[in-house]
Amino acid sequence: MSTRKIIIDTDPGQDDAVAILLALASPELEVLGITAVAGNVPLALTQKNARIICELAGRADIPVYAGCDAPLSRTLVTAEHVHGKTGLDGPQLPDPVMPLQDGHAVDFLIRTLRAQEAGTVTLCPLGPLTNIAMAFQKAPDIVERVQEIVLMGGAYFEVGNITPTAEFNIYVDPQAADIVFKSGAPITVVPLDVTHKALVTKPRNDAFRAIGTPVGQAVALMTDFFERFDREKYGSLGAPLHDPCVTAYLIQPGLFTGRHVNVEIETASELTLGMTVADWWGVTDRAPNANFLGDIDADGFFTLLTERLARL
Repeated sequence: MSTRKIIIDTDPGQDDAVAILLALASPELEVLGITAVAGNVPLALTQKNARIICELAGRADIPVYAGCDAPLSRTLVTAEHVHGKTGLDGPQLPDPVMPLQDGHAVDFLIRTLRAQEAGTVTLCPLGPLTNIAMAFQKAPDIVERVQEIVLMGGAYFEVGNITPTAEFNIYVDPQAADIVFKSGAPITVVPLDVTHKALVTKPRNDAFRAIGTPVGQAVALMTDFFERFDREKYGSLGAPLHDPCVTAYLIQPGLFTGRHVNVEIETASELTLGMTVADWWGVTDRAPNANFLGDIDADGFFTLLTERLARL
């Protein structure tokens, strides 16, 4: 079986943690490294949380690099109101023993994309796109070496979750998102339109707990904590499990459907800053630049997720 080489760029976050665990549990994916960015919580916590999750998975061999601690040109907006003060509130997980790698995440991205055969490395951003944009600006030659960018961010029908018109990851650094979407790299977008259909209901959370391992227990506690905010906000039966949809798409793309459309990022308007303007209906002459997903087989997704987590 051929494996797909990926770099996970992330701001953990409970759902980021589950996305990382799913990747590390899946033989179809070779995780070359994890790059941390400021987002859900500040960088000091996201790089620490990434290492905590690697150790939980028994994968202290995965190199973790710290990246950008602030957006390109804005003040950092965080989401402790959703994820708790640590970003991983819920389970009691020990501090990591594995070291943070020397050097900057942006330099690791550039070095790795140059070293690997062109078109063989997929970037998987689960948070703001600051690290990716910085790498593209610093080394434009790497853009054409990227196999694909599969990112969690944006929305069309669901519109926004941090403002009335913007999804959190894009809103935190819309300038970075604009750079990435204009880069010419192949992009697949996993927006709120998909992730809001991947709800951690009680039976699905019970299935995580029933795995009976430290990983299963930690995931159940994380999603227990995470869902309290979204259930109250949306009145839904559970919380959307956003970021693992990226990993699931890489493993089983048939779980998802979407359209190849033009997506542009609003960077100027105070009213709609960070909005992903997706030409879903093809009403402009702007060239398509992204595979924008719109639907998910939620039962199939949770079956895959539970089965893979049980391997750790």
